[in-house]
Amino acid sequence: MNLDKKGLGGWFLIVVMVIYLGILIVGPIIALMTGAFQNGLMPAVRSISSAVFSQALALTMQIAILVVIIQLLVGTMIAWMLIRHEFPGKGILNGLIDVPFAISPVVVGYMLLLLFGRNSLIYPVLDRFNYRIVFATPGMFLATLFVCFPFMIREMVPVIQNLDRGQEYAAATLGASRWTSFWRIIFPQLKSGLIYGMTLTLARAIGEFGAVLVVGGGVQGRTETATLFIFRSMEERRYIEAYSAALLLGAFSVLIVFVADWLKRSHEKKRLVLSVDGGKP
Repeated sequence: MNLDKKGLGGWFLIVVMVIYLGILIVGPIIALMTGAFQNGLMPAVRSISSAVFSQALALTMQIAILVVIIQLLVGTMIAWMLIRHEFPGKGILNGLIDVPFAISPVVVGYMLLLLFGRNSLIYPVLDRFNYRIVFATPGMFLATLFVCFPFMIREMVPVIQNLDRGQEYAAATLGASRWTSFWRIIFPQLKSGLIYGMTLTLARAIGEFGAVLVVGGGVQGRTETATLFIFRSMEERRYIEAYSAALLLGAFSVLIVFVADWLKRSHEKKRLVLSVDGGKP
């Protein structure tokens, strides 16, 4: 019996995938929309336009953007070192990069409390200069930086690994400096990896909860991020505020992932056209 070229097994896998994605992604989105708009549009709009949520969202974006900038620079350099250079301990470093994937964010928060809290060795020095890390923005930044550490590196490693080094050698033969080779030859090939790595890092930073809760405390107006605002609203039974804020964050994260995917595909399509045309613009 000829059902289709896919066969019965192929259609079964498609159905399972659709059901799985529906339960994990579509279902929660529908639930958030239902909860946010249960009393109409205006209560949801008032919730996400309140001064308290705006302040929490601003703190979230400040931390997330700073994390992305640092990861863009440091993460790319680490990925470059792993691929282009040999050094003692390279295998250990490569393994340590994935540690944030294995450690719970809550544990990360407690680790920072032990390192910089009142009972730590460094606390007297921090206290002398009246500088706070835990229960303050710097600690929340460090926690977010830790949990986002692998994303840029793991995105850039295969990109750097697949660079066409023949063009670099040709440029060096023609007398081009390393800086010129980087900007004219290497950087254009890194764009897609940079875009996707930055996007994943930004989305992860915006959604961080456990680590920033432990190390920041979630003090309203001081160390409350958007995710902590949602948590507090749920505890205080202000469900429309919680659902509306969660829906906004989720929509923003999905949007930046789709935009990054579109930019990446556009860049790869442009590179394919240029390669077919012999590099002519």
